[in-house]
Order: sequence, then structure tokens, then C-alpha cells
Amino acid sequence: MPVTTTTAAVHIAPVVVKTFVQHGKRKAKNRKEEQEADAKDDMFFDQAFHIVKAFIEMGTKNTVESLQAFTNTHVPAPPWAAVAPVLIPLSSCNRAADILMDWFGPEELKHVVGGERWWQVRGLDGIDAEWITEKEYLSAAKDYRRTGRKLSDDESTILRMDDLDTVMLYVHGGGYFWGSINTHRYQIIRYARKFKGRAFAVNYRKSPQYPWPCPLQDVIAAYLYLTQPPPHALHRAIPPSKIVFAGDSAGGGLCLTVLTILRDLGLTMPAGAVLISPWVDLTHSFPSIMENADTDIIPQHGFLAKPSTLWPVDSLPDGSGRVVLTKTNPPPKPGHSDTLKPSKKRLEAEATEQSSNTVPDQNVKAQSEMLKGDSPEASSSQGGSSPRQTSSENHSNSKPIQDDSDDYNIDLWEPKPPKVLMNDSNEVPLELRSQIQLYATTEQLSHPLVSPVLQGSLGNLPPLYILAGNDEVLRDEIAKCAYRSIAEFVKHVSRYDAKHLERNPFPELHRPPTEILVEAEANVDNHSSSMNPTSKHSRIPAQSKETWRNRKAAHAADVKIYKRNEEIVAEEVEHGEVDVMPQSRRPSSENSRNKNILMIRERVDINGISRPMEPPEEIRALALRPGEVGIIKEGPTRRWLEGQEQWDHEFKRSAKRAMKRRYKLELKAERLIDNARLQGLILTGEATPQELQRTMSNGYADKLDRIQDERRWGPLDLDGERPPPSAIAKRRDTPEALALLKKSIYHTAPITHKTVPKLRASDAIRATFDPNDDPNRPPKQSVSEQQVRTHFLPMHGLRMWDSIIRYFGKETSKKTKQVGEQLGIVNSAN
Repeated sequence: MPVTTTTAAVHIAPVVVKTFVQHGKRKAKNRKEEQEADAKDDMFFDQAFHIVKAFIEMGTKNTVESLQAFTNTHVPAPPWAAVAPVLIPLSSCNRAADILMDWFGPEELKHVVGGERWWQVRGLDGIDAEWITEKEYLSAAKDYRRTGRKLSDDESTILRMDDLDTVMLYVHGGGYFWGSINTHRYQIIRYARKFKGRAFAVNYRKSPQYPWPCPLQDVIAAYLYLTQPPPHALHRAIPPSKIVFAGDSAGGGLCLTVLTILRDLGLTMPAGAVLISPWVDLTHSFPSIMENADTDIIPQHGFLAKPSTLWPVDSLPDGSGRVVLTKTNPPPKPGHSDTLKPSKKRLEAEATEQSSNTVPDQNVKAQSEMLKGDSPEASSSQGGSSPRQTSSENHSNSKPIQDDSDDYNIDLWEPKPPKVLMNDSNEVPLELRSQIQLYATTEQLSHPLVSPVLQGSLGNLPPLYILAGNDEVLRDEIAKCAYRSIAEFVKHVSRYDAKHLERNPFPELHRPPTEILVEAEANVDNHSSSMNPTSKHSRIPAQSKETWRNRKAAHAADVKIYKRNEEIVAEEVEHGEVDVMPQSRRPSSENSRNKNILMIRERVDINGISRPMEPPEEIRALALRPGEVGIIKEGPTRRWLEGQEQWDHEFKRSAKRAMKRRYKLELKAERLIDNARLQGLILTGEATPQELQRTMSNGYADKLDRIQDERRWGPLDLDGERPPPSAIAKRRDTPEALALLKKSIYHTAPITHKTVPKLRASDAIRATFDPNDDPNRPPKQSVSEQQVRTHFLPMHGLRMWDSIIRYFGKETSKKTKQVGEQLGIVNSAN
């Protein structure tokens, strides 16, 4: 059954009951054994943790498309929020593509990315996005910019937001393959409320339909849309100094990656970035991936899925297996993919071996022997020393090796599979034969734009506020601390110029004090007449007095927490418990107050109170040798394989059905293209002007106005390109790929099409009997790109989810209130 509100409720209800029964027993046992207090000792946290975990595990028992559709279903905004949807146009997407092509260069585009066209193919006419703020922050309705036409409510809302200077560009998380602006809208609204500005949320394309670097292009396009708005955009150009990137999980990783691209190309960067548990290592090379299984909401075996036409690409693995003992000596070395462009010498050697019918590398070495010493060819193909090149070399060496001739057919070259770093160096390494992440191919995982932990440096980036947590992240007091701290960081970096921030980089240490202190000194009861539902100036529709009072109380509570943490930071500076810049990097104007602080590292307890983080030598992740970062290792590999083999067995019939359906869809795609040709489809370079005129006069093709000048490429323009196997741009065996193909041919043709064919009557009649087709309008596009909209008023699971989490948070807050009062940080007034 697909992921729906009903199936989610049925799946989660037993989890709630089970957690309730087991909670008391586990807590009593911990007390009896005098074990250290755990966040799950709180009943409400325990319930919230297991609900979230159960939902994500439920997703792994369904298809990728089903989970994507559920989490990309449109959910209405709450009444106190001002939300205005927009479409980032193709012109902004094209400028973003030019930036990416400049960064990669032609060689890396061809041999690493797989081409320069396929990732620019999209179904929609742009990118879904939303302007978000609180209604109380909107300016008065006034026509201060004449548009020459009557404005819609959404357009008017955008104009009324324009007086808000600070903008948070929010990139949502979801493992790079699920989630949307709908799953994150409530928290984005809360951020906007806290920093008293507006947010811009982008619904970037998701993998595996639109894998790396598709999301990168969309996030860059969103940034350009803000800073260089197209002519029809209603907002004024926003200075980069007023924009702060923000993202969680995959969104945090995308934010960091985009920042490095802007830096490398010398483009103007935003004021700062907030990275919330950013996913920056898709190789899973750090020890926490194996150690935190019990306290992590991520499923034990990773993001698996029930087989469908879309995923996994290899639904029925061949006889060799998904992970096997390596069949070849270096290259590549453990943890690395093979070179994507071989030297001429290596090609000649392998051609000689094939012609002489010899079988190379029969005596495969153990891992320790592979790493001792290699032939020059093996070393050059890797671009570095063992076991992997340094991160500073990663970008330059990810580009293909040059040689003096390119007269061979690179399309016939097949790199050897990546090897796995074994726990026992005397063992023969494993080789990965299946794609293990949805976002990128296994060969691409060690690229610095896929796993930004492998960037050579994070220097010359704007100020970063990075949050990461463990099993305490859902506690209400933690949330209050996080939201307030993020808001103060956003206000600080967007309010002052670069020279000021160089002298005063941290809002907690800023003198004169930031607005937070002024807010705290003011009477919270005078918070805003427009927020008070009893005020005649109120612009909030029918908000209850109780809700309003709760918001005031929450505001007062998180302000007090933040002020307490400000004092703690000042103490840390006084005692030298912060990281200081090296003497050579210090600004010319010495500031004795901030003491040239480079970084503040803190822990936050369950009550939202910070303390200095332990020394680096006591942090397990920092004990990892640099050469092991970005290496695919045996533990995570075997754990993923165990889960995937279970899925292969459990869903064997589903996999067979998916393969049969793929075959039928391929035949349907062939018929679709053949019919389009008969109906007048002509591509660039396929017809002379005279032939084109004859075709038009015969009435086989019309509607040339549907050819979009800004749409560069379509699915029929990818000859010679090698996109990842999951990318629907070049596939013909999934329903979404056919919808993309049909829309490109009949409705929104790229500039490479000379004609837009006209459906014959028989095709139109046939389409009326297909529930997924409509002869009068474009087919719905992939749920990884286009929002799902319902035509009735449902109680969607995302809203239920928000209500559940809010309830548990409120109850947890009540229980921790007493502790807070003892510490003098929580207002005792209700």
C-alpha cells in the first residue's frame, strides 16, 4: 500500500501503544541499575522519537515515488502566515546552469557528470518556490509599484513583503530524495517570525529521478532569482548581504556546496549560512554511522525502498551480486572509484589482454598489499597517494587525466567498481556493484560537490552557524534554544557590513548589544498590537487568546534561555575555551573584546543551556585519520547489503513485476516517439526549410508558440550523454519518464524542436481512457518535482504530524518548566 495519511496512522498507532507500555519498564530498569539519565526517560520525547522513526521505516517498505508523493502533497499554510507561491523561471535556471558548467569545465562535465544537457532537462517551466513570513510583518496594502494590471492576492502579498530586508533562503532536507516546502513550511514560518523577516523556500528537484547535480542547479537558480530577479518578478533585487542560506540534513549539504561553488568562481556570496545537521559525507566514512544506530531515526539499513520501475535501478541483481570480492588489482584503491577517463597506455594494455584471451589479475592481492606500492599506471589513474588523495587535491584530481590523444571511443570505457576499505587489511577488498545512494552514483560519492566534507577548505566562506544533535534534538527546550540562536545569527550577519562582522563575528559577544537584549528589556505584553487579537489593529484572523498568550510565553522563555547562554559564552571567552585565529590570519585592527575568535564550539543540554564542548582529542569523529575520510568502509557496506538482500527476498515478486512493466513502458515510449514523428515532429538539423514548410502546410504540426526559447534541452536531445542510470531525462521505462517525454514533445518543447506535433483524434480518444493521461493538458510531472494537489479537504498526515510533535513538545515543556524555574531561566507566569 502507498504512503498515505491512513496507512501512516495504521502503521504508527501500534508503535504509540507499544512505546507507552515499554516506557515505564525501561525507565524503572534504568533507575534500578542507576544508569545515566537518557532523553527517552521523558515519555513525550520517547513517543515522538519512535513515531518519527516508525514513519521513516514505513517509507522504506514502500516505493520511492509513494514516499515522495506523500511528502510533496500541498498542505495549506496556517492562518497567521503569509505564504505566496512563485515559479522560478527557466531564465534563472539557465544562468545557474552556466555557473555550474563554468565550475566543472567541459572535460569533467563529459566524464564525471555525464554531460552538460541531461541535468538541465526538467518537466515544469521552472522551480516551485514560496515567499513566507508572518502576516503581522506585512506592510500596509498600497500600490507603490504600478504593474499595469490588477494584482492577485499572492502578488499583492509579495509586494507587501518587499519592505522586509532580511531574507532566509531555505533549502529543505529529506535525504536528497523526499520532503518538500510542505514538510518544512511550519518551521520556516517560525524562523521568519523569530528574525522578523521573510523566507524564500525552494522545492528543488529530487533524486533518483533528478540526481546530482540537478538540486545544485535549482538552489543556485533560487539564489540568482533573489539577487538578479527576472523582469516579471515582483520583488526588488535583494543584496546578497541581506540573504542568509539555511538548510537541514540534505538541504544543509546543498547550502554548503553552493557556497563553495560561489567562492571558487569569485561570485558574491550571501551574508551567512545556517547548517542544521548537514549531510556532508555520503560515503558514511565516520564512526557515528555504526555507533548511533539505536539513537538515530534513520533506518538501520539506510534508505531502502520497495522495488518499482524507478528504483532500485537493478531491481533484480545479476548473478555476480551487489557486493562481491574484488576481481581486480589496483586501480582503483580501496575507497575509490576508478578513473573516469583512462590513459591511452592503459586502454592499449587492456586491448592487448582481450585480443590474446588472457585473464588479467587472477592473483588478486590483499588490501595491505594493494596499499603498499602500485604501478605508475595505478597511481596515475587514482590521481594521488594511498589510500586517497588529500582533500585539497580532491577537486583538481576529480577531473579526468589528460593524454595526448583522444582518438579512442570513450563510450566503450567501463571503469572498475569502487573498492571497500576492509577492517582486516589482510583480506581481499570488496567491490560495490550496486548504487548505494539515491543522490549520486557510487563512483561520484567522493566528489567534493557530492560530499562537501571532502572540500579542500572551507576558508573564505561567509559566517557559518552549524548545529548537530543526538537523541535529544526533539526536546522542546532544545528547539527554543535553536530557533532563537538561529534567528539572532540571521539578524546579526544580515544587519552589519563585512568590516563590522570581522570585528564582531558572534552575536552573543556583540557590543553594542543586539536587538535580543532590547526585546528582553521591553515588556512582552506590548509585543505587537497587530498580534494581539483583542487589539483593533490586529491583522491576524480569529486567532484565539490562548494561542496568542502561549506565543508570548514561548517568546519570553526562549529570550531568557538565549540571554543565559550569552553569559555562558562570555565566560567561555574569558577562560579561553574558544578557538582563536592564528596570528597570521588576524585582522589588522586588534579587538580586545572578541580576541580574534575563530570558532565557538558548544554542547546544549536538555534544558537548552549551553556549555563548552569537550576538547577535540575527546571527540571520536575528530580522531579519524584524514586519509580515511570519504572512504567507503566495510561496516556500513555490509549493513546496507544485509538490508538490501532482505528487501530482495521480501519484495522479489514486486521486483519482477517492476521489470516486466519497464519493458512494456519502453515499448510504449517507442510508439510515442514514432507517432510523434508521423504527426510532424522535427528536431533541429533534421529538415530543410522547404521540407519544414511542406510539413506545416500539410497540417501535421502546429502550435509553434509552445516552443519555449528559454528551454534549452529536452529528453530527445541527449545523444552522446551518459546520465546516471536513475535519471528520468534519458530513461524510457518509467511512467514519470514517459510523462516528461510527452510534455516535451506536445506541450512545452525545447528550442531544439522545430515543431510541436498535433495529436490525432485516435490518440485523443485513447487518452480519455487512461486515468494518467489527458489530451487537453500536459501530463502531471514527477512527484519529485511537481507538488501533488488534492481536490478535497483532507486531514493530511503532514498536518497530523505537526500537531503530534507540537503536542509532545508542549507537554515536554511543562515537565521541564520546573527545572527551568530552578535555574532562573523560565518565566513562571503563564
